[in-house]
Amino acid sequence: MAEWLYVIVLGILEGITEFLPISSTGHLIVATQFLPIRDSLTGTFEIFIQLGAVLAVLAHYRTELWHQFRTVQSNDNTQQLWLGIVIAFLPSAMLGLLFEESIAAWLFRPTVVAIALISGGLMFIGVERYVTATPDDESSVDDRPLTMQQALIVGVWQVLALIPGMSRSGMSIIGGMMAGVDRQRATQFSFYLALPTLGAATIYTLLRNISHLNSSSLGLLFLGTLVSGIVAWASIGWLLRYVARNSFIPFGYYRIVIGFVILILHFIL
Repeated sequence: MAEWLYVIVLGILEGITEFLPISSTGHLIVATQFLPIRDSLTGTFEIFIQLGAVLAVLAHYRTELWHQFRTVQSNDNTQQLWLGIVIAFLPSAMLGLLFEESIAAWLFRPTVVAIALISGGLMFIGVERYVTATPDDESSVDDRPLTMQQALIVGVWQVLALIPGMSRSGMSIIGGMMAGVDRQRATQFSFYLALPTLGAATIYTLLRNISHLNSSSLGLLFLGTLVSGIVAWASIGWLLRYVARNSFIPFGYYRIVIGFVILILHFIL
């Protein structure tokens, strides 16, 4: 199979899993163990094509983002929303920079991904069953932003997503729910939080590794980004419709099952 076809497959996988609380990076780490991607892309590909998810959020929320940009000086809700996003972004950004090499060296492994998937699945089931849920009231984070304390709690939970397999979207959604935010607004906040989190990670990774990439490698990265962006855009709409009527428990069970499958395959193969 041609390498560009592998990249399309991985782009589709990234687009489907980025915003679902099942860890896109974890799935990509495992997938690249079985798909022969060139060494120069290893580690870079999993991070860079998250840019597609950033573009998907920009496309999905383009009307809201443009309105926020035009009214930010006079709209207290917009100011509070984006101050909260900055607060939620900083913990994982600072710790990610501080422990970048250790994370890449020790955590980008299928066994770590499997354990993190299982652990996160148990968290989702526990939160949905035992944490008192705040009823969804159809309001959005644009109209009713998170408080600074809630945003900080989300940021602390997102730190766990530095472990591949935990899921950035999953941990930020759990953090929001633990902070008393309803499921729908917690999910919306997670989408907005993806803009600085994934955007910064993508730019940083590209700048760190650009000297090792040639025109062919860059072409594959941008192909994967395009595919993941299109699929992620569709995933955002689906997930928003899903959380309006359903819990995250099925995702918890999926994470547990796929985690054990990865462990079994790892020890068999």
